[in-house]
Amino acid sequence: MKKILPLLVIFFITTKTVGQITYSDIAPIFYSKCTGCHNQISHAVSLLNYSQISHYTSTIQSYLTSGYMPPWKPDTTYTRFVHERTITVIEKNAILNWIAGGVLKGDTTLAPSPPVYTKYQISATPDLELSIPTFTSNASTHDSYVCFSLPSDLTQDRIIRAFEIAPGTLPIIHHVVVNIDTTGTTTSDLSGSCYTAMGDFCMGGYAPGSSPSVFPNSSIFKAGIRLKAGSNIIIQIHYSAGTAGQIDSTKIRLYFYPLGTTNVRQIHTNLFLRNDSLNIPADSIKVFSASHLVNQTISVFSIFPHSHYLCTKVLNYAYASHDTIPLIRINKWDFDFQGFYIFRHMPKIPQAYNLYAKHVFDNTSNNPDNPNSPPADIVSGTSSSNEMLHDAFQWLEYKERDEFINIDSLLVIDPLLTSICQNTNINSLQSYAFPNPFENTVNIRYTLDNPVKVNTEIYSVLGTNVRTFKSSFENIGLNEVIWDGKNNDGTSLATGSYFYIIKAGNNQSYGKLTLLSEKK
Repeated sequence: MKKILPLLVIFFITTKTVGQITYSDIAPIFYSKCTGCHNQISHAVSLLNYSQISHYTSTIQSYLTSGYMPPWKPDTTYTRFVHERTITVIEKNAILNWIAGGVLKGDTTLAPSPPVYTKYQISATPDLELSIPTFTSNASTHDSYVCFSLPSDLTQDRIIRAFEIAPGTLPIIHHVVVNIDTTGTTTSDLSGSCYTAMGDFCMGGYAPGSSPSVFPNSSIFKAGIRLKAGSNIIIQIHYSAGTAGQIDSTKIRLYFYPLGTTNVRQIHTNLFLRNDSLNIPADSIKVFSASHLVNQTISVFSIFPHSHYLCTKVLNYAYASHDTIPLIRINKWDFDFQGFYIFRHMPKIPQAYNLYAKHVFDNTSNNPDNPNSPPADIVSGTSSSNEMLHDAFQWLEYKERDEFINIDSLLVIDPLLTSICQNTNINSLQSYAFPNPFENTVNIRYTLDNPVKVNTEIYSVLGTNVRTFKSSFENIGLNEVIWDGKNNDGTSLATGSYFYIIKAGNNQSYGKLTLLSEKK
């Protein structure tokens, strides 16, 4: 017995050590799923290293368990969008098990380097940057709406292919709406009562959780917003009550298509669904709706539902007779996380269909987000203490097969979005393909700095996934995938252009492939 006991002790210690999770195991999950908002630049707490993360483990555990974080509110069983901020069950359990296991630090040098964040989400230099004059908030006891009219000074028309609204002082800004005044005649209104944004064309906006607006730029689908020469950019900023005296310097950064670019399709932005007759008595739960008849067939690029603190659920769809087209469903609305949600595939809404919105408002003490205790009567209004049902759409005039374009695949290789991804990459990933063009097989090679799980995806020029290679954890150094020009079911593909995307941990690399002849 004396000889067996030490062996049992050694066996117990060894097996427990093997199963332990340390910081280096879960750091990549935090980098890819959390630090886009939780970094040293944002107003959220930073989660970029062991010291920062370990300080908030009880909160992290609570938020992960409840589903409050990561903050992706659309129901993914209803519709799917580009750049979804979701976390897998495996990733969530890894973090929870690490916390339950004692938040072990381990050897932090084994963890990849944390991502580096800069002031702007798009790191590329803009073609035009417009800043509001340094402004001191005048929102004391009431919310303030201020409209800044900024001359573009453009001498010729340009097409906007991307823009980023960069709030100067994040905590004091409720939202930003950007319009275009094509006449160039509007002037600023700094009174605090500029409730209706001026101008004759809406570009888009910013609210907590928003990302830059980047439109696809590929040979099969180019989209953008035309900015006429001499136009003014109108930036309407809603400053929250109680922020008086704080200074703001919000700006907009614009990226244009090169002069002479053709076949760029016009993006339109409209507040199709609104209801300004909300009346929500204290201690009541009310449902309000809105509808809009579509007078031409359209393709919906993105959707931006908007309400305030009493809202708990949002549903948008299109319908005609017995046909329903799902658009977005949010089962647990959160005012702090909203924005334009870009569809992976643009829904086609035929002419004579109706767009429909339904919002649920809970004005009882059971709603933890209710700003009033005890509850008070609430009606429609411009203040965050009022309520809204304002659902906006970015859309295009429909063209045949729009609904089959894979927007996700087009944006993932977009240079402007790549500049965003590079901000959050934890290590470099380089790849190349040979022979290319090819007839029989092509070798796709890539180099890894860390052992991570890798997927290699092949897409057609229409953005359709034709082949996916999934692997277990790859080795550090050179790795290779060989593609035989066939799709996932083994069918030979036609001669033409394709592109590959390698997804390795938090990194991506891509390239173009040319198949010279059909496989027999």
